[in-house]
Amino acid sequence: MISELSNKVFEKAIADYHVHDNIDQVCNNPYPQDSLEHLLYIKNWIDNAQWHMEDVVRNPEIEAAQALYWKRRIDASNQERTDMVEYIDSYFLDKYKNIEPKANAKINTESPAWAIDRLSILALKIYHMQEEVLREDAGEDHKNKCREKLNVLLEQRKDLSQSIDELLSDIEQGNKYMKVYKQMKMYNDPSLNPVLYKK
Repeated sequence: MISELSNKVFEKAIADYHVHDNIDQVCNNPYPQDSLEHLLYIKNWIDNAQWHMEDVVRNPEIEAAQALYWKRRIDASNQERTDMVEYIDSYFLDKYKNIEPKANAKINTESPAWAIDRLSILALKIYHMQEEVLREDAGEDHKNKCREKLNVLLEQRKDLSQSIDELLSDIEQGNKYMKVYKQMKMYNDPSLNPVLYKK
């Protein structure tokens, strides 16, 4: 099951990242370069770093220049994240290239990789909510509220994992087909962002 594999890789990437918990640490990917696991690990590593960038930029005492610095890093990270999702979709497009969709096959609202992207973010939410449940300096009321949220996140992961596996099964059986649109983000492209090309 792809969801089981994804969740396992995401948990490893999160654990590896938090050994040093440093946004700028080098990603030492343990998986073979041509494997799906390799792509999933990089994807979640990017999400880890961006999660912590988002924390930093929300510091109410941050100086304007520093906030702008982190905002631009977050924008660059978002582009990397999007690129990785498209690489993962390319993996599935290649995997299913010989599947002949049935005449009544339907297209899904999102591609497999964008659903897996949500699973990666969910893994981070679960990790950090678990941290809040175990926080020694937090009161019982805080811990109980976080425990309730954690239970919801765990249920959400179960449901999303099942949906991803069902989508991939439908594609394998020709009941659904993949059609991937590149994101074509305009604000990062100097030829498409009017603030940049009008300079």
